[in-house]
Amino acid sequence: MRNRYIQSFNDAQIAGKQVPQFKAGDTLRLGIKIQEGDKSRVQYFEGVCIAIRGNGVDKTFTTRKIGANNVGVEKTFPLYSVSLESIEVLRIGRVRRAKLYYLRTRRGKAARIKELRK
Repeated sequence: MRNRYIQSFNDAQIAGKQVPQFKAGDTLRLGIKIQEGDKSRVQYFEGVCIAIRGNGVDKTFTTRKIGANNVGVEKTFPLYSVSLESIEVLRIGRVRRAKLYYLRTRRGKAARIKELRK
């Protein structure tokens, strides 16, 4: 049972944001708004969604990509964050798990995710 004021605040936060449907295993391109002094720009982060957790305005998701020198980079974002400019689903992955933490130990071809054919 939530307080009605908190519930109305959460509904107002969610109302203005359009979020595509995605799940763990999908490849996402995230446009992240970065503020540098008085200028702002959009930097893109492209990786595989490995986990989604929470509900409502508290929902977060974790994406993972392999960066320079084969270093894995994971970032966790609140789904309704103001710093998220855009979320684009590039590939829909076919996975059998809700959390893909096992990808942390995989490299190269072992870390591939099959694409869902329509």
